[in-house]
Amino acid sequence: MNQFQIETAQNITINQNVAHLGDRMLAFIIDSLVIGLYTVLVILLLASLDIDFADMWALYMVLTLPAFLYYVLMETFTNGSTIGKKIVSIRVVKLDGSKPNFGSYFVRWILRIIDVMLTSGGCAVLAILIKGNGQRIGDIAAGTTVISEKIKITLKDTLHKELPKDYEPQYPQVTVFKDREMQTIKELYDSARRNGNHSVIVSLSKRVKEVTGITTTLKPIDFIDIIIKDYNFYTQKL
Repeated sequence: MNQFQIETAQNITINQNVAHLGDRMLAFIIDSLVIGLYTVLVILLLASLDIDFADMWALYMVLTLPAFLYYVLMETFTNGSTIGKKIVSIRVVKLDGSKPNFGSYFVRWILRIIDVMLTSGGCAVLAILIKGNGQRIGDIAAGTTVISEKIKITLKDTLHKELPKDYEPQYPQVTVFKDREMQTIKELYDSARRNGNHSVIVSLSKRVKEVTGITTTLKPIDFIDIIIKDYNFYTQKL
């Protein structure tokens, strides 16, 4: 799954997962089925009414208007989602991560004529593959993209940490922590290391020492690393 970075107004960089092309196609199929089912129900309703053709045609145009405006209405009122998008957990956002306005959704909807209808989705697929950040032609014009809201968890994101077979723990006091507390410690530690935020690790080290009563001359970065390893050692033995 590709990622792109967005810069918020507060100069905070956030990684977003671009919606997979397969998810977008599946969402499109689901939405098409929803629109098709609604249209069929309208036709069946009209067929059951005893009215002349002219009135039936006028009523048909009115009743199928929600199907015609399906995408722009759904995305506007459900925070960038449609029924299909909700099912596959994807959503339309601005490139800066903010919520698109009606104008953005409207531009995407209008350009579906080129992206999807006239080219059977060929232009949309080609643009998404070329751009690499999830943008079809409508998205490029509207300054939007489609992101995945699925939570991707890897082994390194979990509390688990591989230890050498001959590993010897140093601090049995770590067992005072619960799993969720140690998970928080690990997440803060890993994030601080990635971002070079040493002050967070120092604060974390002080707090762990306060809770456990441990006294050590180790550097905070080494101390917290051992704390995480020791917790894994003792919990894996249970």
